[in-house]
Amino acid sequence: MRAEMRPDRGQAVGVEPPDPLSQVIRYHQETKHHFFRYARALGYLDWANQPDPFRRYAGARLIPLPILRPDEEPLSPPYDHLYRAGTIASAAITMRTLSRFFEYALALSAWKQAGDVRWALRSNPSSGNLHPTEGYLLIEGLPGIASTPGLYHYAPKEHGLERRADCSQDTYNRLMKDFPPHAFLVGLASVHWREAWKYGERAFRYCQHDAGHAIGTVRIAAATLGWNMMLLGGLADDTIAQLLGLDRAEDFDGAEREHPDCVAVVWPGDCRPSARRLSSLGGQGQAPAEAQSSEGGSQSPVPLFLDQASVAELATQPWYGKANRLTPDDPVCWEIIDAVAAASWKASTDRLYVDYTPTSFAPTRNASRVTRDRLQLTAGQVIRQRRSALAFDGKTSISVGSFYTMLGRVMPGVERDVSGRTMPWDAIPWAPTIHLALFVHRVDGLPPGLYMLVRDPAILSTLRQATHSHFAWRSSPGCPDALPLFLLQEGDIRQLAAQVSCHQDIAGDSAFSLGMIAELEGALHRHGPWFYRRLFWETGLIGQVLYLEAEAAGVRATGIGCFFDDPVHQVLGLNNTAFQSLYHFTTGGHVDDPRLTTLPPYGHH
Repeated sequence: MRAEMRPDRGQAVGVEPPDPLSQVIRYHQETKHHFFRYARALGYLDWANQPDPFRRYAGARLIPLPILRPDEEPLSPPYDHLYRAGTIASAAITMRTLSRFFEYALALSAWKQAGDVRWALRSNPSSGNLHPTEGYLLIEGLPGIASTPGLYHYAPKEHGLERRADCSQDTYNRLMKDFPPHAFLVGLASVHWREAWKYGERAFRYCQHDAGHAIGTVRIAAATLGWNMMLLGGLADDTIAQLLGLDRAEDFDGAEREHPDCVAVVWPGDCRPSARRLSSLGGQGQAPAEAQSSEGGSQSPVPLFLDQASVAELATQPWYGKANRLTPDDPVCWEIIDAVAAASWKASTDRLYVDYTPTSFAPTRNASRVTRDRLQLTAGQVIRQRRSALAFDGKTSISVGSFYTMLGRVMPGVERDVSGRTMPWDAIPWAPTIHLALFVHRVDGLPPGLYMLVRDPAILSTLRQATHSHFAWRSSPGCPDALPLFLLQEGDIRQLAAQVSCHQDIAGDSAFSLGMIAELEGALHRHGPWFYRRLFWETGLIGQVLYLEAEAAGVRATGIGCFFDDPVHQVLGLNNTAFQSLYHFTTGGHVDDPRLTTLPPYGHH
């Protein structure tokens, strides 16, 4: 029997509905976990109605992508080269490079088995391994795939592309004419019900940071091939829905709908975004004329939006397939999720641009001894072995050097724009809005205690004033100058870390854990309520970097979606919604479960 949502969440008759910003804040406040009450959920798992984690489109032709061994071309670059601009030669776009791209971005990474129960892991991590995120591709004709452009849905279980729509060459040319040569589009969408089945009203949050993890895996996958990526941050959600076919009611008749998340442009070539236009990304963007960079290289503008007429033209062309139903019974209706999805809908298109400048391919030589040790790891190896830790040993420590390296990788750069940004922060067109409150337990060479990493130094004074007055805010000794890490309070906080993370031992048994603190009110007032989702995307992107950094350092990490929101704020002294914790994370020496068997992702090949 299907459980029904309690009828106490509806809008009273005759009451004026709240404005979108108030609705977003209301959702955020009402879906907090408290010591005395968790956010609303069913309170049990309806196993008979668990959503299928794999979407397929019946009637759409599936083009299998080749299953490539690690030692097959295209070979993976060294892991650390991902963070050095110009060190990875750009690969041509072929069926094989696309296969590697999706392998690293959204494919299965392994199967796990316990007794008769079997489930899949993926390159993109997900809350509860429920995988709300779906991937799409719009690309020109490619040998082995199709002779003409088309829109595809990526099927991770089969590692294949389902052709959802044809696209004439003229339409494709018009749609992509302002992008670099051979650029293609990648889209992401979420099935909210997949998370709501387990997590109830808080599920919208989890879908958003899962989208952020997927943005990270897509950007990192592109980097392994020497490709660039930028989110089309100016797009309206209606445009994304039309482009990906998510607004085609007949294709989802009887099936669970998908919510548009984002579209990114990916392009090959030794070109990177430059700083000149990034200052316009928060406001008015007019098409810039081609210019000369300060280094003398030619710059070309990349739009962060799509021509609406060309998207509408694509929507009129032949479409194929009907979405499969994911659950036998109707999903439980969580009205507050529908309300926040509507309130955070981006209704308008912003005509924004960034410039890109060619960079030279210059392989790194004479790396330091420490770097040579890490260079023994390939990016593909780190991506394939990434797992979410289920338990930590409470003993393993990491060196302060490894700790600083991890934190350095989540820093977007010293500027508030693309200038100086490293991968993957060059893919998101907004200034950093997330800062890290760190519970340090076992970092050799660093006193245990509460720390703060301020990812945008411009916000340091504001954040300092918002926290407890007794905090020291002392710079960490030996910390690199470019790393704004501050000791707030020294001491053993293992029990506190576990307590505020829903009493989960993994937060205290690790080497360190952290809370991701968002500039909530300021960002929403500055951009609009639709930016609420972007805040979570940024946390997911941070989490994805930390996942891979942990693997590269010989430890393991896991995201923590369950934490007591306001108790975390009380620990820091945050007493309003100016700053809010959105996501927690923890890293340490993992403990394997001997009951689990690991199987290859595509063992039948």
